[in-house]
Amino acid sequence: MNAQVDPAQVSAVAEAAADGIEFDGFAAETEGEGYVLATDEGSKRVVHGDDIDDAAADYAAHVTNWYFWHAEAPQAAERWAFLRWLERADDERVPDRYDALAAGVTREWGQLRITATADDTGSRRYDLRHVDDADADPADLDDHDDPLDAREITKHDDRGRYRPLKTAPTLQTGWRFSGLGPADLVTAVEYVYPATVANWHREREGALDVSHWRDTVDRQSGIYGVVRTWDRGEGHEHVDWVAEACCDDSQCLKRREWQYDEETDLDVDGGDGEFPCREPCSVVISAARRWTKLEGEESRTYEFELTPSEKEQIEEIVGAVADGRSDDIREADVKDDANRYRARFLRAKRFDDEGNLSGVPTEPDDDAGSADAGGAEERSADEDEADEEASG
Repeated sequence: MNAQVDPAQVSAVAEAAADGIEFDGFAAETEGEGYVLATDEGSKRVVHGDDIDDAAADYAAHVTNWYFWHAEAPQAAERWAFLRWLERADDERVPDRYDALAAGVTREWGQLRITATADDTGSRRYDLRHVDDADADPADLDDHDDPLDAREITKHDDRGRYRPLKTAPTLQTGWRFSGLGPADLVTAVEYVYPATVANWHREREGALDVSHWRDTVDRQSGIYGVVRTWDRGEGHEHVDWVAEACCDDSQCLKRREWQYDEETDLDVDGGDGEFPCREPCSVVISAARRWTKLEGEESRTYEFELTPSEKEQIEEIVGAVADGRSDDIREADVKDDANRYRARFLRAKRFDDEGNLSGVPTEPDDDAGSADAGGAEERSADEDEADEEASG
């Protein structure tokens, strides 16, 4: 890319040279009545003050690059670092980086696809869209130019369902932001994935403040205080189950950094996300509250009559729902155990009119059982109230 220096950029370099410039392989300083300009490529030029314009033109890529990062890019440390990461500024020398920016440098941030470009004065512009729309014709995407629009885009998935967890891998497709400036780009990203840029930067700086499971649940109160009672002398196995259920890459794009406590790691992988998760989120705590109550039930032995294939089918149905594959199973694919018609056939064959598997009721038919059932119903209503509060 053939960079061009404008007068404002020359004036800025001349002024900053008084204190010395050393940035991205470019150096400038005053010397008597003139200036010394140099690059890490081995070039050096000493010029009189009146010749600074011509000299700056000879160092156009470096001058415009310096100007962008010090006069146009946001100066907040986390935003500045994120924008440099986007164009691999710490990995590429300026001339090579400008060549790449001419074609567009693309990075992924969760389900976001961000492409950075630079014009001939070094100003960066950014294209933001869903990763699944990488090859989509721009004419087929809804154009946006206000970063605030990102708030609406994140509310619902492609099926119109509300997304309570912003970092779930369910971001809707079919949109794009084009020509965003650096500040607007980071603002849009932060609306899609709140606090991820700041936490990513803190982690890079070794300053990520992690709140582990025990720290977090010990702070819970009110209807969520019950989660504090879940340690029953069985170590952290139950927290492993929570993390496996909620904190997998298939469920959340963050990389879990919190553990059971400061000294005790969980036995579940934290995922591969680009940005870290520093504490159990409200969705995890809300789910854990429900599981805390469910795990308080005593185990019972039930006797069912199933064929081996039916047992495997039930296992496959649970797996398909847990992994989010059920919507992808075609109605015509009756070979799949989790196929809807296969499931309906199993229900018709093995469930009674009250919905009991193999006709076996959940509660025994006695007074104690009826009382237990009433308690379960009360807990369910309570949980509905908690779920509504969490969603709100």
